[in-house]
Amino acid sequence: MHLVTALALCSIGWKKERILSEFHDGKIILVLPDDPKYALKKVEEIREMVDNDLGFQQVESKCPSKTKTFLFISSDKKVAGCLIAEHINEGYRVIEDPAPSGSEGEKMMFERQRAWCCSTTAEPAICGISRIWVVSTMRRQSIASRMLDCLRNNFIYGSNLSKDEIAFSDPTPDGKLFATRYFDTSQFLVYNFVNGTPSTQTKTDKAEKV
Repeated sequence: MHLVTALALCSIGWKKERILSEFHDGKIILVLPDDPKYALKKVEEIREMVDNDLGFQQVESKCPSKTKTFLFISSDKKVAGCLIAEHINEGYRVIEDPAPSGSEGEKMMFERQRAWCCSTTAEPAICGISRIWVVSTMRRQSIASRMLDCLRNNFIYGSNLSKDEIAFSDPTPDGKLFATRYFDTSQFLVYNFVNGTPSTQTKTDKAEKV
């Protein structure tokens, strides 16, 4: 496992990088399905490492030819973040009861542990976040937010996605907390490729951790 992780996170210095954004601590590049084989092989290594780190094995995209992978490359040329997005047609809004009163720590603990479900009524959506992940040593540095901002500006040429056009795939408790902060609501959209249908069952054990 440690060897796989080390190989996946090793330096990237491709001759033809599709750079979307640059920052003081790194840059975000985009990898598309028709890119060179060496780039796609690297993305597959990263995806496998991310899945192992998150502890789940998700089914493949229904349309791999339309998948877009955003990588955050740190200033020392290592993979620090990964966001895999795909085209979707609909999502389902999370339904939750208000959190109980208490300290911020108590509220966060409640958010991590409580079950959640989603509506069975489909709503239009354009972009599905299949995975979003940041290496543990670089979390709490807004890398996930920057990747999502970059996705919104570059998923569709000449268009900026609104937050209501994006859905998350079965977020983990950590992923749910991130989505709630990013979207300014706990009632964001989700979608599910595991069962192929919207689910109203508890979902706490799969998908993106940030």
